[in-house]
Amino acid sequence: MASEPGAAAGARVRALREERGLTLTALAAAAGIGKGSLSELESGRRNPTLDTLYAVAGPLGVPLGALLDFSAGAVAADEGFEGVLLHTERGESSTSEVYLLRVAAGVTRESPAHAAGAVEQLVVLAGGCRVEYAGHRVDVSTGGHASWPADVPHRYTAAGDADLRAVNVIVTPHGS
Repeated sequence: MASEPGAAAGARVRALREERGLTLTALAAAAGIGKGSLSELESGRRNPTLDTLYAVAGPLGVPLGALLDFSAGAVAADEGFEGVLLHTERGESSTSEVYLLRVAAGVTRESPAHAAGAVEQLVVLAGGCRVEYAGHRVDVSTGGHASWPADVPHRYTAAGDADLRAVNVIVTPHGS
């Protein structure tokens, strides 16, 4: 049986899908995941991976935090990667999410395009990072900052021999 956080995320995915009038088949196809996997996620029989959450967030048009119920302290993790939601600010025109990232040295986090108009910013606290998006590459060292359009596929890699510690801010406009 899935854990309570996984079951809660699955229930949120189902509610958002139904709210948007999408069938299970349509969302699975748009997210590029199997219909059976999505069904198991929604029913709470499967814990979602970070890749799966990002995959469904885009087609649903919501920020990742919406699937985490915007709960401070919620953790989204995969092997060698952990994002802890520190804060969410929901304004009239956008939602901003602030995460503390911990990425093991050499690990690459690939992210599909977020909702239209989304922008990410990264402030490196320790280690180094290479950010790649839309044919661009930016290297950021401790104390540095990068910003990029997050409505295109992008990735960041913990560069060098040290683990990356960074603050990641994702701003998603409403109505995208």
